[in-house]
Amino acid sequence: MSVQSIDSISSRILFEDNHLIIINKLAGEIVQGDKTGDQPLLDLVKNYIKIKYQKPGEVFLGLVHRIDRPVSGAVIFAKTSKALSRMTQLIKNRDFVKIYLAITDNLPPVGEQLLKNYLKKNEAANKSVVVRSESDGGKLAELTFIHRASGNTIHLLEVNLHTGRHHQIRAQLAAAGLPIRGDVKYGAKRANKDGSISLHAYKLIFKHPVGGKEILIIAAPPKTPEWNAFSSWSGA
Repeated sequence: MSVQSIDSISSRILFEDNHLIIINKLAGEIVQGDKTGDQPLLDLVKNYIKIKYQKPGEVFLGLVHRIDRPVSGAVIFAKTSKALSRMTQLIKNRDFVKIYLAITDNLPPVGEQLLKNYLKKNEAANKSVVVRSESDGGKLAELTFIHRASGNTIHLLEVNLHTGRHHQIRAQLAAAGLPIRGDVKYGAKRANKDGSISLHAYKLIFKHPVGGKEILIIAAPPKTPEWNAFSSWSGA
């Protein structure tokens, strides 16, 4: 791993202690290895820890949660098995707040909106679709969102994710007539030039797995024209 690669990881660390390391993932990075063979963020962070702390042998690093390849934002890794199991339990118990920012071309309704849908994953298309009920193979998906700001032709949403289904935000917002900018898989008019979609894992709130102190993580959105249009919004 080159010094440049180490610096790239170091500059994107949002939090680090003996138990956790949280990285601001770039759009286009894969979190875990997949069939593309591209180097995943998990391996980059492992190598960073190995070199920085001069650790011999294999470095333990557990993935607490994942976000899609074209999505940017905060990703949590656990440095110990104890931290991993406790963080997994926090998420399972929903004692874990995940706030996303999304940009859409369509004007959202006023006020906080609750979306409840049943989502079914289409493995062949790597896509989730809204179905009528659990009996149709769907799993309950729930989120709330609120319109935070508008640019000339685009609109910023703050999304509070209550469940963790495959492509949940992408599928539910599209079903509500608010496809995410650049997300052609879910009905956006055109792709973003950099191949990203305008969805960002912005804020995490949880209790530390060792000690219980409340942790608040804020991940700055990418410096792209779409996100820069909302740089004056106080929450971004």
